[in-house]
Amino acid sequence: MEFEVRADRKPQGRRKLVHERAEYFRLMDQGLGNREACKLVGIHERTGREWRNGRLPSPGHRPKQPVRAPAAPPPGPSRYLTEDERIYIADRLRENAGPRQIGRELGRAPSTISREARRNAHPESGAYRPHAAQQRAEARRPRPKPSKIGSSPQLRDYIQARLERKWSPEQISNILRRDFPGQPEMHVTHETIYQAIYVQGRGELRRELARALRTGRARRIPRRRDGARQPRFTSPMVMISDRPAEADDRAVPGHWEGDLIIGKDGGSAIGTLVERAARYTMLVHLPGDHTAETVRDALAATTGTLPSHLARSLTWDQGCEMAAHGAFSVATGIPVYFCDPHSPWQRGSNENTNGLLRQYFPKGTDLSVHSAGHLASVAAELNGRPRKTLGWDTPAERFAKLLAEAN
Repeated sequence: MEFEVRADRKPQGRRKLVHERAEYFRLMDQGLGNREACKLVGIHERTGREWRNGRLPSPGHRPKQPVRAPAAPPPGPSRYLTEDERIYIADRLRENAGPRQIGRELGRAPSTISREARRNAHPESGAYRPHAAQQRAEARRPRPKPSKIGSSPQLRDYIQARLERKWSPEQISNILRRDFPGQPEMHVTHETIYQAIYVQGRGELRRELARALRTGRARRIPRRRDGARQPRFTSPMVMISDRPAEADDRAVPGHWEGDLIIGKDGGSAIGTLVERAARYTMLVHLPGDHTAETVRDALAATTGTLPSHLARSLTWDQGCEMAAHGAFSVATGIPVYFCDPHSPWQRGSNENTNGLLRQYFPKGTDLSVHSAGHLASVAAELNGRPRKTLGWDTPAERFAKLLAEAN
């Protein structure tokens, strides 16, 4: 039976939220975050956290165990080296065996062996003694660890004095290494300083010192929250993984890659289209703006001059200028495929062409001053260059052959 949020929102008292709990864990197993899962189930976020993690004893509240038992460790070797493995490592090191050979024999990565021999060796003699190494590893493992800033008044005072002078945590971290080169106990990373300010309950640095940071924020703002990211476009995107295989090997012409080159302060742009098989370039004139509607109409006008067999698909990045891609496809019959985020190599021909165009349209200049005729002459000059990848043919020659075949 499909789950429904209960209509009665009053506290349930001792009643067990059996169905809500089952649905909550089902959503968590699907990869949802606590906030989003609790919202869908209709429970408080704190309830979900207590179901997953349990609750420590506090005044007026008894401790609670997690609803689910901790997962059993996966079969096979533990992530931590055992004492028997350390004895074996010590024996093989005395026989001058290398980390790669020992790792193969134990089924461990070579880096695990070399790191073990380096971190847990005797601090003075450098000799590796397995039982002492086991004790050092066990002493290092417990969490939470005492904070370096909280346990050193000298370090804490040093950091606080410089934060009050508006120094950044990164500046403090690097100057500590310069001023105390032989004292590793006085070395901390800038992230450790941020944690000492922002994480509640530590009390290592005064919370009012957050106002001395350049952001002035008293708490950290996460870059992404569960459910905060909305679909980028109204029309659903079709990703490049669904693009026909014929476009990948460039054997079939008519598959294009597109993008915008942006002018000074993002106020102007020129559209670029590159055919994947012939590397033929077409420039799209955008004299006014580069909103989604303007780009849609300009692309439709530019691609409308092509025969149908040379207008099979268009690949673009996920820029907001393609928000009207659905209307463009309806008007032209050309499907649009979108690259994965931060993957410019998926439009390699277009990216290379944009780099060549910067010789004509330098960065930081106003691109709206260029007329449609000037864009056509630049495209013609670019298409007239012989290309090594085309066997020293020019894109114009290759594209002319494709047009002749169509006629």
